[in-house]
Amino acid sequence: MRAMYICMCNAVTDHDIRREAADGVHTFAELQARTGCSDCCGCCEQEARATFDQAVSQVRCQLPLAAA
Repeated sequence: MRAMYICMCNAVTDHDIRREAADGVHTFAELQARTGCSDCCGCCEQEARATFDQAVSQVRCQLPLAAA
């Protein structure tokens, strides 16, 4: 699947955002600190947040449940 640029200012793709979520990034502020996503003009913030929220949800669904 081809990557789609989300943040043109800092060349951040949807793959970059999904990779950061898989690596344990759980807040949008942390994503911004690690990638620079949406910290320039801010035009991409809505799409970046939606992509990030979806990626974090997918990561959480893949975590194994703890045994009681």
